[in-house]
Amino acid sequence: MRKLVIEKAAVKHNLSVIKEKAAGAAIYGVLTGDGGGAGVVPMAKLLRAEGIGRFAVYDLQEADKLRQAGFVDEEILMLRSTTDREELERLVDLNVVCTISSVDTGLALNALAENRATVACAHIQVDTGMGFGGFLVNEPEKILLAYRSLPNVALEGIYTQLHGMKRNAPEAAHQLDQFHKVLDTIHAAGFETGVVHAAGSFALLHNDSARLDGVRAGSAILGRCRRTKDDRLKTVGYGEVPIAEVRWLPKGHSIGTDKPIILKKPTRVAVLPVGYQNGFGLSRPREAGFWAMLARWCREKNRTVRVSGQRARFLGAVGSTETLLNVTSIKCSAGDLAVFDIDPLFARGFVREFR
Repeated sequence: MRKLVIEKAAVKHNLSVIKEKAAGAAIYGVLTGDGGGAGVVPMAKLLRAEGIGRFAVYDLQEADKLRQAGFVDEEILMLRSTTDREELERLVDLNVVCTISSVDTGLALNALAENRATVACAHIQVDTGMGFGGFLVNEPEKILLAYRSLPNVALEGIYTQLHGMKRNAPEAAHQLDQFHKVLDTIHAAGFETGVVHAAGSFALLHNDSARLDGVRAGSAILGRCRRTKDDRLKTVGYGEVPIAEVRWLPKGHSIGTDKPIILKKPTRVAVLPVGYQNGFGLSRPREAGFWAMLARWCREKNRTVRVSGQRARFLGAVGSTETLLNVTSIKCSAGDLAVFDIDPLFARGFVREFR
């Protein structure tokens, strides 16, 4: 059986780092992508046990799962807007805080709430340069229209997204400056902004000026964000798979498919029943550039799997469903566990287990 192991102690450690960096700001536990692959409900339960009571999702199904699992009083923020009436109906039923990113999305939510004789809660989204959605910073009159013309919507917060580039990057500083100008315009018009948040995982860890009323922590919880040497996070998530077969292959035997390699001597190999179709060997995009590419190449060239407490090197490339290991000098047999790093976000065909 393939197992995806999530270490609870490592998650708790990362949360302690996040809380320290948040310095009292409200923390939204971002559970997009099924909790980063760790499971939206079990991850939310672990976060709640550590004092996190606000969550952010991207799909209606994620919000629905949380409510059905007993997260009744916790705030759930939908990090995208919609004008789909059925989806809005369900979001209001679930008491989810919606996102308003344009005049149209605001009017759609207000009309639905008015028709139901209720008030829907929402946050305003501002686009300061990411392009994924939100009111443009050079159109403040449209933002003010949302505050003036949506009587059935309670605007409880406002947020933007920052470039996750380098710590204290000038691009992020420019975005924050533009965001503060929007906030000043809203305040000058006599409106309250509620919870103001801009920092995602990277900005939370490396840009103190981005820490406003609230912060959004997602990939940092699993230590799977863009990392730096001194971020103090622990990488969460590893795989356990029993070896399917151990066999000797003779000198001159070919290994692999696309770019076969030829064995230079008799080699004892272990067949690992996991491949890139299971998410093995996949990772999130990292920095571009020659040195970043060189670093990735070095890591891939030296990738290993732990078998019987020892490191076994790959033989050839990761296959679609199977991967070969060189275990010539390792005492092991079929059924022994192989342990390896795997990003939970890409893991497929694994049974999740929290330890």
